[in-house]
Amino acid sequence: MKIAILSRRPQIYSTARLAEAALKRGHEPHIIDPLHCYMEITSDRPAIYHYDEKLEGFDVVIPRIGASITFYGMAVLRQFEMMGIYSVNESVAIGRSRDKLRSHQLLSRAGIGLPVTGFAHTADDLKSLIRLVGGPPLVIKLLEGTQGRGVILAETYKAAESMIDAFRKLEANFLVQEYVKEAGGADVRCLVIGGRVVAAMRRSAKEGEFRSNLHRGGTASAVSLTATQREAAIEAARTMGLNVAGVDILCGKDGPLVLEVNSSPGLKGIEAISQKDIADMIIEFIEKKARPHKARTRSKR
Repeated sequence: MKIAILSRRPQIYSTARLAEAALKRGHEPHIIDPLHCYMEITSDRPAIYHYDEKLEGFDVVIPRIGASITFYGMAVLRQFEMMGIYSVNESVAIGRSRDKLRSHQLLSRAGIGLPVTGFAHTADDLKSLIRLVGGPPLVIKLLEGTQGRGVILAETYKAAESMIDAFRKLEANFLVQEYVKEAGGADVRCLVIGGRVVAAMRRSAKEGEFRSNLHRGGTASAVSLTATQREAAIEAARTMGLNVAGVDILCGKDGPLVLEVNSSPGLKGIEAISQKDIADMIIEFIEKKARPHKARTRSKR
């Protein structure tokens, strides 16, 4: 199959591993920078161009769209979908997972465990919003943040009020969330492919830090999942509509709490810790689910 990998740079570990796995399994991968694509939007022949090349004959698209290019990256992905090309994660599912408020609302409706979360437009009564999540310490999250960016721990009422007031003045949208002390600055990243948890790792924050992201200096170690953790990860990915997802879970006193569902999970840390070929598993999933594009099939006759 001819596979388009939407990614800003071919040297990114996850991008390179997916291209390597596709080649090894006999496919034809092409790494395409979505920001260098332009689209022809017509009713009969929608098309995409990468630089000056018209993109044709693709069977599958693997979106590796970073949060900083979500809007344009998803527009390019939708164009592939309009052309009838199978996407490993569909644009609508990526949109759900990227919107922290929407994703929390959907997870809540599905009955999946979450940290207590508050959201307000003006938050005129800041003390009420802070009390809603159990008081300080509490976590404040920008809706558009990723890899631990835009996530702040407020340890006192005064600190929380100052941070919330600053975000309001910047007209930034944010969530206020309870701080799950019993998690001890650690979470569990579960890698879900096709409704199955294929690998997991525990991520621990470095000393003096509460965010466990590896990009923030956190460390990773092997972990054995409980049945409830596994079930929560699978259900969270299913609720978002994602075939491939990284689901981050806190260990709460009453069970697993889903922090986030990531539509473009990094492969480097989890492949190293689990010693599993996750990239190969993703390509294998594609082989089972995707079909050669009709136009490509006709051209071979």
